[in-house]
Amino acid sequence: MLIDSHCHLDFEALSSDLNGVLARAEAAGVTGMVTISTRVENFSTYTDLAERFPNVWCSVGTHPHNAHEELHITVDELVRLSAHPRCVAIGEAGLDYFYDNAPREAQATGLRRHIAAARITGLPLVIHSRKADDDMAAILEEESAIGGFPFVLHCFTAGFDLARRALALGGYISFSGIITFKNAEEIREVAAFVPADRYLVETDAPYLAPIPHRGASNEPSFVRHTAEKLAEVRGISLEQLGAETTANFARLFSKTGLA
Repeated sequence: MLIDSHCHLDFEALSSDLNGVLARAEAAGVTGMVTISTRVENFSTYTDLAERFPNVWCSVGTHPHNAHEELHITVDELVRLSAHPRCVAIGEAGLDYFYDNAPREAQATGLRRHIAAARITGLPLVIHSRKADDDMAAILEEESAIGGFPFVLHCFTAGFDLARRALALGGYISFSGIITFKNAEEIREVAAFVPADRYLVETDAPYLAPIPHRGASNEPSFVRHTAEKLAEVRGISLEQLGAETTANFARLFSKTGLA
């Protein structure tokens, strides 16, 4: 049993064949998935998906690429929307210095607001962090000193320093199909290092399809390839990995009621 902790079912590549996508996921042993918010203004789209399918949940938040466009979204608004029964997380929010599609100040402001919402609600914050390790670690440590909050670094692409600092704060780390890529040795080393009670699997579909589907549109069923590689890296069976990651998901995303 596997759970895709991060995908984007609203994106056209998946929404155009949603029944097929979900059927293939079920056939691959993927029993649940979280469709992740990139714009709060689209929240009804995510809740509609989560209401239609019992094995789909959603989040509420603003992707760092869009941070400057949703600075009017307050902490109170995030908290209010997150009360929807099918909304199980805050985010994704964070820092992306690779594309820099939004001013870095706006990204940091958005991230801190999402952290505040996660702290208030107790829902996990789904964090996007790319080429921003030092600033991300500093913000997480500063905000954790104010008050703790649950979080996961999704689609982990950083090094050991951010991993260690995040884990020290009680965070989780989620691995995507990137760990199957030839040049991802450092990420695989981090994946082998993370404690058994702190890691998740995801697709980030429709992006980052794992080998042997690299270059194709990704979908939740492909999380099985990521899980197989991750099990190999960690030296455990696929069955054990499924049990561990599902238990971790249920603990972190406790609003799903799976725990």
